[in-house]
Amino acid sequence: MRGKWAAGIEPRNFTWVFKDKLAVAERPGGSTLVHRRVRRDEELRWLKNHKFTRMISILSLPLNQEAYDEHHFASGTYPIMDDNDEHDVVRACFVDLRESMNRGDVILLHGDEVSDRLLGLVAGYLLWTGRVASDAIAIASVERLFRRSIAIEGREILKNLPLKEA
Repeated sequence: MRGKWAAGIEPRNFTWVFKDKLAVAERPGGSTLVHRRVRRDEELRWLKNHKFTRMISILSLPLNQEAYDEHHFASGTYPIMDDNDEHDVVRACFVDLRESMNRGDVILLHGDEVSDRLLGLVAGYLLWTGRVASDAIAIASVERLFRRSIAIEGREILKNLPLKEA
């Protein structure tokens, strides 16, 4: 393939959290209701060309798993649902993010869209890792980075953060 699209297309709402380590975007190919395979493949090509090695999803099902395998991405799925029983899932997701970055993986963290829950998870990760000192600073940092406010669904994640493992 040659020309403008040879390098693929950037995923929608793509934002670096930690440059060249962790980014957030909408699910490659679009959200479930408007998902397009061609777009997904173009976005995965772009991610591969930008040295991404791992996809971490907060969706309830591993919907893009076959595509990730075809494009040689490692992946993990941590369904962050709207209930009180997500404590262990959030901890597992945070541990995966930390260990993957320590290994040198470049990670795309995604949900169906860049939702309040996804942004709350990012804010929670900043607090859980000790990169910020309080939930207020975590929320303000993520809101500034993504240029939008985090509603109650995202803020709830910070209220129920798992303890950091030693």
